[in-house]
Amino acid sequence: MTQGKSHLLEGKNIIVTGSSMGIGQAVAITLAEEGANVVLNARGQQGLSETMALMPANRIGKVVSYCGSVADYALAGQLVESCMDHFGHIDGLINCAGIAEPQGSSILDIAVEDWQELINVHLHGTFNTCRHAAPLMKQQGHGSIINTSSHAFMGMYGGTGYAAGKGGTNSLSLALSMDLKEHGINVNVICPGAKTRLSTGEDYENLIGDLNRRGLLDDSLMEASLNPPDPSYVAPLYAYLASSHAKEITGRIFWAAGGYIGLFHRNPDQLLAFKDHETSPPWKMQELITKLHRKDLQKIEETCNVILSTNNCRLLVKQKLLLKIANAAPVQWLMRLKN
Repeated sequence: MTQGKSHLLEGKNIIVTGSSMGIGQAVAITLAEEGANVVLNARGQQGLSETMALMPANRIGKVVSYCGSVADYALAGQLVESCMDHFGHIDGLINCAGIAEPQGSSILDIAVEDWQELINVHLHGTFNTCRHAAPLMKQQGHGSIINTSSHAFMGMYGGTGYAAGKGGTNSLSLALSMDLKEHGINVNVICPGAKTRLSTGEDYENLIGDLNRRGLLDDSLMEASLNPPDPSYVAPLYAYLASSHAKEITGRIFWAAGGYIGLFHRNPDQLLAFKDHETSPPWKMQELITKLHRKDLQKIEETCNVILSTNNCRLLVKQKLLLKIANAAPVQWLMRLKN
C-alpha cells in the first residue's frame, strides 16, 4: 500500500483531462495513490510523459494516456473509448483541461479566434467528454462527473472567453446533474484556487495588478490571487467526489483552496417589486426608476453577502480569515457540504 493512502478508489476507472500539469496532474496522481486506474489526457505528449513519471511506483492501479484536445468532439469520443478498451468500463470523468485568457484581454480588443478557442476548450471540451461518457455511465447505472470551473465566472477578473466558458460549465453541470441523477450519475463542479501555469508568471502578475488598479480586485483578493496554494491541496476533493462515498452528492459547485473547502450557495430570488399581471398594467418607466434605484440594489446585495458570507467566493482571501469565518459559522451551514 502507498503510505498514508486508503485505496478508496481501487477498481475505479477514471479519465482526467488536462492532466499534463497543474491541477489535472495533481488530481491524476492522487487518484493513482488511492488505487484508481487512470486515463491521462492532454494536448502534448511530453507533459503526459512527465505526469506518468510522477506516478507512485507502488500503485495498485494502471495508468495509461491518450494525447489530444478534447475540444475536438471526435477525439473526446476516442478518449472515452480508450478507457473502455483498457479497463472495460468508466466510473469517473474529471475535466481539468483549460487555457488562459490572452494577456490584457477584454471585450474591447479580444480577437474572435481567441474567444472561440477559450469557449472550445472550456465549454465545448467539457460538453464533448460528458456527451460521450454519460450514455455509457447510464448503461452501467452509475458514474461520477467532476468539472472544473473558476471564480472568474462571477466576472471579478474581467476578461471574456475564460469567464464565459467557466460560467457555461457551471450551468451545463447543474443541468446534467438534473438529467442524470435518475441514472445513478452524480455531476459536480469544483472552482479551485491553486498555483498553476495559469496563475503564475509575469503576465499573470501584471494582469492581477492591473485589475487591482482598476478597482476590480480589492487588496485582499489580489493578495490571495498572487499567492495560491499548491494544487495538491485541492486534488483530494476531486478524488472524494469520484468515490462511492460521494454518490449522493450531485448538482453542487464547490470551491477549494489550500485547506479550505466551501460550497457556493444558490441565492434565492430577491423580491424587488411586484404587481399582479392579471389585474395590473405593465410597469411604467417611472415606477422602475423608483423601485430599481442603484443604491437600493446595492443595499440588497450587501445584505445577501453578509448573510451568506461563508458561501461567497469573494471570501477567498487569506487562509486565516477563512478559518475564522468557518469556525464562527452556524453548524448547519457547514453541514451543507455533507448534505
